[in-house]
Amino acid sequence: MYVPASLSRNRKILINLVPPWDAVPPVWELRVKQYRVFYDVDEAKKIVYVRAVREKPTNKTTEEIL
Repeated sequence: MYVPASLSRNRKILINLVPPWDAVPPVWELRVKQYRVFYDVDEAKKIVYVRAVREKPTNKTTEEIL
């Protein structure tokens, strides 16, 4: 079963991140190889909103790629 609002090795909450898009806090980051998927979840409606997908070079921080 997939649980988008659950911490895992490749999924984390981005605390104190102010994204450059409208989002319902908290914003989540999913790591998929060299890419990062940023999303938020509407638990009441059971909807996942993918807000951005970015390539993350090893020398950049999450804030730098947004």
